[in-house]
Amino acid sequence: MEHLQHRFEVSERRACQVVGQPRSSQRYVSTKADKDAVLSERMIALSKENPRYGYRRVWVLLNREGWSVNKKRVQRLWREADLKVPAGRQRKRRRIGDSENGCTRRRAEHIDHVWTYDFAMDTTEDGRRLKVMPIVDEYSRECLALEVARSITAKDVLSTLSRLFMQRGEPDYIRSDNGPEFIAKALRKWLAASGVKTLYIEPGAPWENAYSETFISRLRDELLNREMFANLKEAKVLAEDYRDHYNHHRPHGALGYLTPAAFTAIEALSGQTSGPTEDSEELESVPRLSL
Repeated sequence: MEHLQHRFEVSERRACQVVGQPRSSQRYVSTKADKDAVLSERMIALSKENPRYGYRRVWVLLNREGWSVNKKRVQRLWREADLKVPAGRQRKRRRIGDSENGCTRRRAEHIDHVWTYDFAMDTTEDGRRLKVMPIVDEYSRECLALEVARSITAKDVLSTLSRLFMQRGEPDYIRSDNGPEFIAKALRKWLAASGVKTLYIEPGAPWENAYSETFISRLRDELLNREMFANLKEAKVLAEDYRDHYNHHRPHGALGYLTPAAFTAIEALSGQTSGPTEDSEELESVPRLSL
């Protein structure tokens, strides 16, 4: 059609009339390629997270996330992306956590003593994944950062921590589980160079990272389960609004119903001579062990 328009110098309407083609057909742009590109991107991400899964299990995971897609389409895109379960001997993963690093044994004793982080998952309206990473000061319960992205790698974790270190200095310790983003060699090396020690909890024991789990539970109840995010940008804006509300307006039971920001201000004035109290929402009182 473009050739006819150029050759005879006629409009698109005239060219369509001559050849008998509806203009709607001429202007139709298929969205199938775009949809397949988004789906393939998610399939590749799931394959990296679960390298021993074939296309059938990835299809099940996609359906759990809300994708309306049949198995044959997943199989076709799987082949086109050249995905496969790796053959041969696998390199075993090293688990470096220890129950001695749990929050009941290694307790924060002042602000910026122990920070904690973990991941929460959600989706936008189109079914695409959202990954959320809160960073919390265990002593003041202040949410220092609430990162939202499609994917958060060890490099992204390092970047966020670097920004926080520049803003408020380094903590003594950072507590986390054994997620690959947190135990990456580059991140551990950088933390060691910054003078920050790591507290990796026992694998399969999320209760040992209770402050992070508690925050994520409240985040899910008060934001993630209440809001339908249209896109990534909206999710970022609403997450930052929630962080501000949590720090400056939401009463916290373990802080005598002060907000984390108010508690931090009082601690700064009093020289941090007393700590937060524990209530039924959080951990039971246990002896503090020296870090």
